[in-house]
Amino acid sequence: MPTPSQLLDVRDRERVAKLQLLAREVVDGLTVGMHSSPHKGFSIEFKEHRPYVRGDEVRSLDWKLYAKTDRLYIRQYEEETNLRCILLVDQSGSMAYAGSRSAGVSKHEFSVRLAACLATMLIGQQDAVGAVTFDTSVRRFVPARSKPTHLHNLLECFASSRAGGETSLASVLTEMHPKLDRRGLLVLISDCFDDVTSLLKTLTFFRHARNEVLLFQVSDQDELDFPFRDKTQFRSLEQPARNRLVDAKRLRDDYLEKVTAFKNELSAGCARLHVDLVPCTTDQSPSQVLSSYLGARGRAK
Repeated sequence: MPTPSQLLDVRDRERVAKLQLLAREVVDGLTVGMHSSPHKGFSIEFKEHRPYVRGDEVRSLDWKLYAKTDRLYIRQYEEETNLRCILLVDQSGSMAYAGSRSAGVSKHEFSVRLAACLATMLIGQQDAVGAVTFDTSVRRFVPARSKPTHLHNLLECFASSRAGGETSLASVLTEMHPKLDRRGLLVLISDCFDDVTSLLKTLTFFRHARNEVLLFQVSDQDELDFPFRDKTQFRSLEQPARNRLVDAKRLRDDYLEKVTAFKNELSAGCARLHVDLVPCTTDQSPSQVLSSYLGARGRAK
């Protein structure tokens, strides 16, 4: 596992810098603009006034300005223009898999690099970013902050995580729900190898609370096309004592049918909930995956 300073190579740092410029050009961005989020906060630093519109919080009215102008204005604060994002990185055992075509990069390694790219981009734009690493439950939670020095805390969190244990996406999201006291962007980075129905049901709660949800589904190419042909012994990465010797050639068609059904169920559910689902594989560059996604979002406006 790399140290925090090694999570981003020179190429990734250059791409992240370009991503920052790209994100500024995407008016709607990941929610409704990286710096024009509708999720209002109450930070101390005052920024500007805007005219009152029906439905605004009365407590935000500037009564002194009303006395001078006879018009209603809302006081806006610096935090109101910033995005609040929580990055959830799956560190369950299945994420440790690294196939022959991934240059030794496991799904977990890919995920922490992708999370590092996102954190670097968002912190560079003065957005508040927090992090969660998990398997069956939350293993570490770093609250969202926007200070530049906070980036090291995030990278250290990602670098120190280790893949192991079973997966329970729904229970982890349920556990996190009380900790997310403000609406914002929830980014889940996982292979999603869990019960899809339970996962989608939990994501529904976040969407009803008007959170934006972005799901990066990380796969190894082996999991998508099942290249095995001979008798092969498979060992569970989440329950190491479980292993099975199978005729891979005979198993292949049934396996691919189940994988297709799994992917279709997840895709249809995310579309129904207006959750952006981004499939990616470990032989890709994390920063390029992010760049392609943001570019597609911009073109879809």
